[in-house]
Amino acid sequence: MPKLVTMRRPNNISLLLLFLFATLLFAHSVPQSDSQDSASSNPDAQSSSSAPAGQAPAAPNASQNVESSDNGVFVIHTRVDEVLLHATVVDDKQHIVTDLDKNDFSVYENGHQQTITSFRHEDVPVAMGIVVDNSGSMREKRQKVNAAALNLVRSSNPSDEVFIVNFNDEYYLDQDFTSNIGKLKAGLEKIEARGGTALYDAVVASADHLKKEAKLEKKIILVVTDGDDNESGESLEQAVRRLQAENGPTVYTIGILEKEEHPKHAKRALQIMSERTGGIAFFPNTLDEVDAISRTVAHDIRTQYTIGYKPTTPKSQGGYRQVKVEARAHSHGKLSVRTKSGYYAGVESATGAQ
Repeated sequence: MPKLVTMRRPNNISLLLLFLFATLLFAHSVPQSDSQDSASSNPDAQSSSSAPAGQAPAAPNASQNVESSDNGVFVIHTRVDEVLLHATVVDDKQHIVTDLDKNDFSVYENGHQQTITSFRHEDVPVAMGIVVDNSGSMREKRQKVNAAALNLVRSSNPSDEVFIVNFNDEYYLDQDFTSNIGKLKAGLEKIEARGGTALYDAVVASADHLKKEAKLEKKIILVVTDGDDNESGESLEQAVRRLQAENGPTVYTIGILEKEEHPKHAKRALQIMSERTGGIAFFPNTLDEVDAISRTVAHDIRTQYTIGYKPTTPKSQGGYRQVKVEARAHSHGKLSVRTKSGYYAGVESATGAQ
């Protein structure tokens, strides 16, 4: 199963220096008993978490919901039996509609109407993974792509938590969750444009990282690539299934594809990952359009409705559930709702799908 690599491979010289440093450090280390005495005498050195040393406290699971209290602090509420949908509504002119209420929506699972148990329409912070192609063909494109990615963050909720994954034939977590623009910029600038394109592996590993480490309920992945996957151990079908885990991420994709160089299935793959998770696939004609697209993605995320329901068929029965959401309002004409097309009940992690 793909796991995010948190550091790049050192070369042989780096390995030798690392060995010498470790040897020197061991020779001058403090005896264990002295270290333990020092820790026990310094309460500030002891962790306030009950998690084992070196292990972060467990993050809330995907069935948890984040709401804002009166003082602006986002509070986590557990709703174990609830399925959460993040939905964008547009009219017949493709304008986003933001003035609907709970009674304007109908939710169907496997063709059966469900009772809406929670409804929100507010700009909540999200956990987001920005996953950028670092293959050789992206070398001349990265400067504008990086600028667009940072403008996406600037246009988003200031409390968003974002991580950066760069990938070629491998994938690297070059910046873990943060809202610091400087750190995100540094993560995006770790460019080693070379090798092939392990797109599906990078996306699956990013979804798994969101599930395990994100403290916010709403999860997003933005993928930017200029080519077809040619290195992944995962297939497109396997990747999509993992993305459709219960309460999985919404995926937005930007394909900077040259029509004469890439087969149709490169475009199709990005469309499938986005459409089945409730996102959008963009295919700019020029690199200059990527920045405007990034701001469109930010606007889409911030104007979504969050709809919760308790399935009439218990989630414990498992299986794939097809989802459809409809919206009707007297003040509007024909409305279209974009959300995930379905989910695998009881499978909350990218790695949990069988």
